[in-house]
Amino acid sequence: QVQLVESGGGLVQAGGSLRLSCVTSGRTVSSYAMSWFRQAPGKEREFVAGISRSGGTRYADCAKGRFTISRDNAKNTVYLQMNSLRPEDTAVYYCAAKGTTTWASFLTTRYESDYWGQGAQVTVSS
Repeated sequence: QVQLVESGGGLVQAGGSLRLSCVTSGRTVSSYAMSWFRQAPGKEREFVAGISRSGGTRYADCAKGRFTISRDNAKNTVYLQMNSLRPEDTAVYYCAAKGTTTWASFLTTRYESDYWGQGAQVTVSS
């Protein structure tokens, strides 16, 4: 069993930055493709950024150039650095993990996820 615990959410003004962290327990994070998703009120959960076991990254258009996903396998932690935040980034952000033997595999749809964190609220004021 794997547990994912997010932290780092909060309230920030437009243009500001936040860094989300996701700590895994139960198995080393290096065994998983990891991603961040988000869900705004009344909307479906959407992919934001993903990182493969080999360290490759993939971003949704809404995140390109502003967000950076990274992983520290020694700390069993995945990060999402969010810069130049906009009010439309307001959502609950979820960490997700997909077990895979493929080093270059990405987790880009919510249906592929094996595990979810509890979510971290990010609110961006205008």
